[in-house]
Amino acid sequence: MLAYTYLEQGQFALCEKPKPQLKDSRDALVRVTLGSICTSDLHIKHGSVPRAVPGITVGHEMVGIVEEVGPDVVSVKPGDRVTVNVETFCGDCFFCRHGYVNNCEDPNGGWALGCRIDGGQAEYVRVPYADQGLNRIPDKVTDEQALFVGDILATGFWAARISEIKPEDTVLIIGAGPTGICTLLCVMLKHPRRIIVCEKSEERIRFVQEHYPEVLVVEPENCLSFVSQQSNHGGADVVIEVAGSDDSFTLAWKCARPNAIVTVVALYDRPQVLPLPDMYGKNLTFKTGGVDGCDCAEILNLIAEGKIDTTPLITHRFPLREIEEAYRILENRQDGVIKVAIKG
Repeated sequence: MLAYTYLEQGQFALCEKPKPQLKDSRDALVRVTLGSICTSDLHIKHGSVPRAVPGITVGHEMVGIVEEVGPDVVSVKPGDRVTVNVETFCGDCFFCRHGYVNNCEDPNGGWALGCRIDGGQAEYVRVPYADQGLNRIPDKVTDEQALFVGDILATGFWAARISEIKPEDTVLIIGAGPTGICTLLCVMLKHPRRIIVCEKSEERIRFVQEHYPEVLVVEPENCLSFVSQQSNHGGADVVIEVAGSDDSFTLAWKCARPNAIVTVVALYDRPQVLPLPDMYGKNLTFKTGGVDGCDCAEILNLIAEGKIDTTPLITHRFPLREIEEAYRILENRQDGVIKVAIKG
C-alpha cells in the first residue's frame, strides 16, 4: 500500500509498505477513506517532536471504514464508517478512568498514531484499543464533516470544556488557524457574552469575519488594549492560547484579567517562561494540554444535529498519490489554504 513516511529530519516520502496486520485482540484495521495534514505533522518533519520514530507512517487525522477487528472488539464491526482518535488509550488505567486519556499508562498511550506507531496518511491503518479509538459516524454525517473529530475538533472541544466558560464571560482565543477555528466553534456552544479572536493573518481574519460575523477580531499589536476595552474587569475572563509562539504566550497572560483562566492548547517549538515577578498578583490559573480526546461521540452527535460544521476549513483536496503537493501548499501557506483533505 502507499504510505507517507517519516524518513529522517526534514524528509518525508511516499513509500510502498505492506498492508498492516492486527497485532492484538483489541486492534482494528481501517481502510482510510479521507485524511488530512496537521501542523503537528510539520513539527515532526522539522524535528520538533523528538519522540517521533523515523520510518513510521505519518498522519493522525482520518476517517475510514473498518475492514477487520480483533476478537475482543465490541463497539465497531467490519463495514462501519468511523472516526479515528488521535490518541491511543486503554480505557482502564487510572488516567483513562478519570478522563485523562492523553496520559494513558499503556506504552503507546497518548499521541501514538503517526508519531510512534504507523498512522493514517496511507491506504490502511491499524488502530490499537479500537473500542476507545474508533467512533461510528452517523449515517447523515459525511466523511468531510467528520474528518476533524478525532483531532483538532476534539482539541477545541476539550479546550472549551476545561476553560470553565460562563455566560457572562469574555473569551479571548489567540490564533485562528484550523485548531483555533475548531476551538472557536466549541466556545460558541457555551454562549459566552463576548468572543474575541486575535489573529495576524489577513486571510484568516477575513475567514473569521465571513463565517462568524458575531465574533470580534483584533490583530496582535492592538490586542491588549482592545481586550481591556471590551472586557468588564480589565481583561478577558478566559484566554485560550492556540497560536504557539513566544509572543502569543506572553499575550495570553497579559490579556487575562486577575483570577482568570488561561488555557494553553498550542504546541511550542521551545520552552516558554513564566515571568512570575511580572505576573504577581494576577492569580492566574493555567491549564495546559495535550488534548484529552474522549468526547468524540458527543461531537459527532453535535455535527449530526447541525450545531458544529467544520467543512469550511477544507480549502483543498488531493488524492493520496499527490500528498507531496498537498504538503508543499500547506507548509508554505499558499493559495489561501486552511486545511487539506487527502482522499484515500
